[in-house]
Amino acid sequence: MSTAMPDSHVCEQARLSRDPRFDGLFFTAVTSTHIYCRPVCPAPTPKPKNVTYFPSAAAAEAAGFRPCLRCRPELSPDDGAWRRGDDAMARALKLIDAGLLAEQPLAALAERVHLGERQLRRLFVERLGAPPSGIHATRRLLFAKQLLTETALPITEVALAAGFGSLRRFNTVFRDAYRMAPRDLRKREPAQQGDTLTLRLAYRPPYDFAAMLQFLHTRALPGVELVEDGAYARVIAPLGEGGPPGWLRVSRWPGDDHALQLQVHGAAPSRLLDIVGRVRRMFDLDAEPRTIAAALSVHPRLRTLLRRRPGLRLPSGWDGFEIAVRAIIGQQVSVAAARTVSVRVAQRFGQPLTAPAAPALAHLFPTPHALADADLASVGLTKARAQTIRTVARAVLDGDVDFRAECTLDEFVARWTALPGIGAWTAHYVALRALAHPDAFPAGDLVLQRALPGDGTRLSEKALLAQAEAWRPWRAYSVIHLWRAAGDSALKEAA
Repeated sequence: MSTAMPDSHVCEQARLSRDPRFDGLFFTAVTSTHIYCRPVCPAPTPKPKNVTYFPSAAAAEAAGFRPCLRCRPELSPDDGAWRRGDDAMARALKLIDAGLLAEQPLAALAERVHLGERQLRRLFVERLGAPPSGIHATRRLLFAKQLLTETALPITEVALAAGFGSLRRFNTVFRDAYRMAPRDLRKREPAQQGDTLTLRLAYRPPYDFAAMLQFLHTRALPGVELVEDGAYARVIAPLGEGGPPGWLRVSRWPGDDHALQLQVHGAAPSRLLDIVGRVRRMFDLDAEPRTIAAALSVHPRLRTLLRRRPGLRLPSGWDGFEIAVRAIIGQQVSVAAARTVSVRVAQRFGQPLTAPAAPALAHLFPTPHALADADLASVGLTKARAQTIRTVARAVLDGDVDFRAECTLDEFVARWTALPGIGAWTAHYVALRALAHPDAFPAGDLVLQRALPGDGTRLSEKALLAQAEAWRPWRAYSVIHLWRAAGDSALKEAA
């Protein structure tokens, strides 16, 4: 990819039609007002001579433009094409999203993605119109702007949530960037009240939220998570900050907005940015459907499935270790059987809550510490599979395997398959569900081997891999489409 945004003609057409498919792929800056907007901004369209396009919010702010208070650029989904996969740019952006530049210099970021500092800076400026530090700073400010607008959090807690070490620093940076004090922005819209924070998380359509919930529902662990009434909910651990666990709930945003509603209760302000990032990854809110469809449509079977269900996304998981344990339990057994055993593991070894975080959410999933020496035979696991789970738990504790944002797919698979009991299928499944890696592809999956031909025959693993080579770097989306097609066929046969 040589550019991060569509050409000017496409931008112009998307702006004039307010096409939500382009939300977050570029930003419109108006030279007469010094304001920048999303392509979907409902304000009257400015004259073309006053419009300049930028590939990122950071680029627009670096050029002296301020975010629109009406369309609110902080709500734009990220450009998923740049934040996904193994490209150095994607890995660097994931590290920025994880907060690396809040504590470490640019040199540390460059080292983590194996590039020179100057080379990394040049790459960002060429593709996104701003250096890594600008991307990081804009991300923090826009998140703070969303919290100021949508919540009643005290401004001190907003500063902490956005990664600022002091209120004075936050006030200075915010005023310099937006030419207003944080308290002035809060006066413009009524903030929510109560202990539960509600945030709007935008996506680019199409988005099949019902299919996402159905996937999560069949795998939901009672007591840890719940899918009902058109929403997903789960308990979230305090992650070493002390205090009781909290909970979150994800549902559709009321109305016609292309957004989900995230409700968070009992989370420390310093955790909010991480929680939002995890939810965006879990529900694949930054995917760019047009790019993915273009790659997969080269195969006639996938082209048909894309037309049938254009809004399917990658259903990721909340916690990497939880997904890894459940993947091991699910080796060569049905989804229902794996879920039954996973529930036993969670109830036997997970931390029970003295006061449930919310109705039907009564315990946390076990930590690596809890499973490293656990007697897993008591919950019905075979000796070999129990040993694999203990091995993985120890490997996570020792740092031999992890879920680092900058790890490439090949590196991830190599490190995980080096562990006894972990094969390529498990490693790729974990990469898909824990990392939301867009190119993860468990080619040994029998369902995939049968679903791609769609005529009752079965491809070999080698033949499946050969055909899937043309779908890179979006093979994981073919997995979701083929799994869904296989499930639909099974339902028809049962009927």
